[in-house]
Amino acid sequence: MKLRSALALLLLCTPLFAAAPARVVVRGPSGAKTFTAAELAALPQTTVTIDEHGKRGTFRGTELAHLLTAAGAPSGEKLRGKAIASYVLVEAADGYRAVFAATELDRGFSDRPVILATTRDGKPLDEKEGPLRVVVSGEKRPARCVRQVTRISLVTAP
Repeated sequence: MKLRSALALLLLCTPLFAAAPARVVVRGPSGAKTFTAAELAALPQTTVTIDEHGKRGTFRGTELAHLLTAAGAPSGEKLRGKAIASYVLVEAADGYRAVFAATELDRGFSDRPVILATTRDGKPLDEKEGPLRVVVSGEKRPARCVRQVTRISLVTAP
């Protein structure tokens, strides 16, 4: 009898321990937009390979520039004037944050992709890294490769 009760309780609690769904809030000039896993997958995908603490990993996801454009941020030829002074703040579930100049993320200014990854080596990111992680191509240190991303905000400097 106790075994049945314990099993029933375990089954009821299982959803509490399931991985968090992949979603991120992106704030831009048009306001905040929440992207679900399906919406992220529908955006163009890019692959980035980095070395991190002696381990090589291949990540796949959408470029931050695509997310920002969907949230109303200027891009390409429209990224000029006051918009040049914009920066992007990436925030993680644990409060960790990193900053990127808006021009770093735009392919009209830089050839280095910065992606919001959903997979590593062909598998979904584990709970330590994901479900979403910013991965920066070509950096000497992975300090701006933010894990467990929850929010991405475009900010215009005063």
